[in-house]
Amino acid sequence: MPFSRISLEDMRRTLAHALCTSVAAVASLLVAQQFGLPESYWAAITTLVIMQSTLGATLAVSGQRLAGTAIGAAFGAGLVRLFHPGVFLFGAAVFVLGVVCDVARLDRAAYRFAGITLAIVMLINRTQPAWIVAAHRFFEVAIGIIVGLLLTSLWPQPERQDALIH
Repeated sequence: MPFSRISLEDMRRTLAHALCTSVAAVASLLVAQQFGLPESYWAAITTLVIMQSTLGATLAVSGQRLAGTAIGAAFGAGLVRLFHPGVFLFGAAVFVLGVVCDVARLDRAAYRFAGITLAIVMLINRTQPAWIVAAHRFFEVAIGIIVGLLLTSLWPQPERQDALIH
């Protein structure tokens, strides 16, 4: 049977979480737009990622995600400044990021965000210098994390054990 009965309590949780997530995503988008960030949608995307965990899980990984974003942005900007980006340089950079994150005792969430940020900075052709793209990406992600944390803490959601995503 593809559909099962949903309890009234589960429906209430679902609606509350969906409303909180949509408010947070819109808020982060508006904040990023207020700062004039050119790709403000990254703030909303980051908030959507943040909002899918409980507050405890979100707090635990948000610092890791922010650190990874900073490392990926700085590393990508530095490489683009020194070398012409290409497939092999990108592959080597992803490898080095994995080692750097491990040595810095950062987890796979940090490595994931570092790699994503690195890819955006290195692989997308831009008219702006790479360091500006990297700074924008860091601030867009930081806004998404901050808004997600803020809304998650101000609007706590009772969670079903089977619905938790870390």
